[in-house]
Amino acid sequence: MTQGGNAPLTATRVTVEVTAPKPLDVSGLLLTEAGKVRSDADFVFFNAPEGPGVTHRPAAGGAPDAITVDTAALPSEISKVVVTASLDDTTATFAGTEPTATVRDAASGEVLVTFTPPRLGRETALVVVEVYRRGGSWKVRAVGQGYANGLAGIATDFGVSVEEPDRTAAPAAAAPPKPLAPPTAPTAPAPPAAPGALTKVTLDKGKVNLVKGGSVSLEKNGKPFLSAVRMGLGWEAAGRGRNIDLDASCIAFDAQRNKIETAWFMKLNVFNGAIAHSGDSLTGEGTGDDEAITVHLDGLPPEVCGLVFVVNSFSGQKFTEVKNAYCRLLDAGSGQELVRFDLSHAEARTGVVMCKLIRQFSGEWVMTAIGEYVDAKTARAMVKPAAAML
Repeated sequence: MTQGGNAPLTATRVTVEVTAPKPLDVSGLLLTEAGKVRSDADFVFFNAPEGPGVTHRPAAGGAPDAITVDTAALPSEISKVVVTASLDDTTATFAGTEPTATVRDAASGEVLVTFTPPRLGRETALVVVEVYRRGGSWKVRAVGQGYANGLAGIATDFGVSVEEPDRTAAPAAAAPPKPLAPPTAPTAPAPPAAPGALTKVTLDKGKVNLVKGGSVSLEKNGKPFLSAVRMGLGWEAAGRGRNIDLDASCIAFDAQRNKIETAWFMKLNVFNGAIAHSGDSLTGEGTGDDEAITVHLDGLPPEVCGLVFVVNSFSGQKFTEVKNAYCRLLDAGSGQELVRFDLSHAEARTGVVMCKLIRQFSGEWVMTAIGEYVDAKTARAMVKPAAAML
């Protein structure tokens, strides 16, 4: 599965195993339609391994930490169970050690789906997947939402009471530990926006300049900001009077990284115009965007989980002969530039995966700058490398 994707559950009882190169603690939270626990008893983890319809299995005998969800035994007011993972070492992060969730039929052990989040950074805890009710059936969704303040940050978001320990009291007089042990903290409670903490980048403060691997959520003040965006892609013509025919394309993928459609110069409109290409630029001459692709996010079919924007050299020249390639995201209505990513280097290859838009489990969209070069001269040849970068 890709981030934001979902799949129907074919078993009533499922076990979600989470593995990583570093030791993990896996937990489950039972949530109502309001997205909150009813009480701290809805938090299931190693110190409280039993909940209504949810159990924690500690790692043992080569089997990883896991959460088992019996959908038939969940209370009627519970609409989803989120499965989280946090690092045992509170000084470590998930950077370069992204965990993998394996969802199995609890009875047979058959693998139903797997999910590995995209590249992570300073996150120390993660909402990995969620098992949720939709109509009369249950599904699983790939989430991959990270937190820099450990499991305590996740628990607080979902309504679990988390208290800092009293570090001034003598050990003998210390209160019994709470069910949730917060991560190592300084002598005073850290403020919500402590320096160095990883926070979700949004459009609240205006235009965002991304670097390679950076992400920004297309929301403002906690709500989806835009329903229609335009991705502008540009480059400068090569020197010495030579022109280069570059083509920008948008490839839409489902939750299994399968291509659904491609908007490119040979097919300017897909999904009944929900994605529309501006047309082919043969030279890169002139100012401003050379090609643009408008996306009506609200008009995309629900099976579209990811959009990857690529540029390839149809004429076959290498990107080392191209100057100042960039992509920028604009408000399709006002034309206001919201996000910009400038390629800081070039490679002697004929294609580049510029960026991606991923639909999150919450419905919001997140843009991530990629900037990876590949050998591909057409949109068709870009599908496989683009899928690998979702």
